[in-house]
Amino acid sequence: MRGVYQHSIDTLIPEVEAAVEAGVGAVLLFGIPESKDEQGSQSASDDGIIPMAVRACKERTSALVITDVCLCEYADHGHCGVVRGQGDGATVENDPTLELLARQAVAHARAGADIVAPSDMMDGRVAAIRRSLDEAELSSTPILSYAAKFASAFYGPFREAVESSPRFGDRRSYQLDPANADEALREVRMDIDEGADIVMVKPALAYLDLIRRVKTETGYPVAAYSASGEYAMVKAAAANGWIEEKAAVLEILTSIRRAGADIIITYWARQAAEWLAEG
Repeated sequence: MRGVYQHSIDTLIPEVEAAVEAGVGAVLLFGIPESKDEQGSQSASDDGIIPMAVRACKERTSALVITDVCLCEYADHGHCGVVRGQGDGATVENDPTLELLARQAVAHARAGADIVAPSDMMDGRVAAIRRSLDEAELSSTPILSYAAKFASAFYGPFREAVESSPRFGDRRSYQLDPANADEALREVRMDIDEGADIVMVKPALAYLDLIRRVKTETGYPVAAYSASGEYAMVKAAAANGWIEEKAAVLEILTSIRRAGADIIITYWARQAAEWLAEG
């Protein structure tokens, strides 16, 4: 993606410091391990890339740090859960995934993550993570749940960036049907019942109606994730001289906020903060 890069720990810190200086409220970290395997075993390591990055951020910056909790970046098959079988007969298994996600969340929180954000869409993962955090005496760590994450066409650039495209099949068996708003609200309510502190809608721009419904019907803090495809479309159009990037970005972010989002996760965060500071 234009303007988006993978970082080592050393290059991450100046980026985080610059974001904080610009007025960005928090950073969300995604991990790309040196090696991947079928179980995504690096995801729950106390010495994994995300715990190391969290410790560095907390020691060397004043940033509020959120961590993505999922297996897709760590597993060689690119799916968000444990896979059974091979080829066309392979399935993503919900329940065996929960323990791995909970261990990952605990590793992140133990390293100092301020908020953990499960993005996998497995049923019951918020309850499993909440229980494990409490048992590890990390009960004050909030959970930002990707509660309504749709099987969207807007994720492609991100999957390229973090090398997590599924090796087979797709994610429609555990992500939401874009047409089914009622199911999304049921998923949100389940995550709230299981102990989520903040609920997220992803993507944002094509789901403004869901952001509004979630905020209105639950009253909970709502995050909206402006996905990589949204970013890439504007970048491409601006590069071709078809639109003015700054004006388009601020209009999009305003629409997300107007729809009811309390938190916006966006690849434009630093730029947007700088533009807003300029008045």
